Amino acid sequence: MDDRDLIARVLAGDPTAERALYDAHVDRVYRMVYRIVGDMDQATDCVQETFIKAFRRLGDFRGESALGTWIGAIAMSVALNALRKVKRFRQREMSLDEAPEIGRPAAAGDPHLRARLHGAIDALPEGYRAVFLMHDVEGYTHEEIGSMLGIHSGTSKAQLFRARARLRQTLADFAPEQA
Repeated sequence: MDDRDLIARVLAGDPTAERALYDAHVDRVYRMVYRIVGDMDQATDCVQETFIKAFRRLGDFRGESALGTWIGAIAMSVALNALRKVKRFRQREMSLDEAPEIGRPAAAGDPHLRARLHGAIDALPEGYRAVFLMHDVEGYTHEEIGSMLGIHSGTSKAQLFRARARLRQTLADFAPEQA
């Protein structure tokens, strides 16, 4: 079933279509929101709020982007607003390692590098961090990120470039020596 048919069934009040829409997007929304807010309970609340807003606004969906991108934009807005309300950009309660993995096992690695990497990601400016997580971790395209964040795809590319540069600089002492 394509997005248009699914949306039409949801708007007609079909609860199985609502569940299908939710199930199709909830995992990706949760992973993205969790990485932004850094707290499992807050991420769960944000996901719930995201889908409440998405279902309320579904009749306004124009189809100019993929349904997943549109829902992702709502999720980013909800997550960033939640962060602003709680003011916890730099004081995460839970590390990203504790996020439940979906579909793949966690890779083992140097715990010092992992801790430094998470700290370095947390220290990025809000826009850089959001673009880095959405592109390099979640796999969104620059066009999708631009649509979700209300920025141009070129801005997304520039922020990703700057985020990676800051991370390279912060983590340079973990790189092997160049001969």
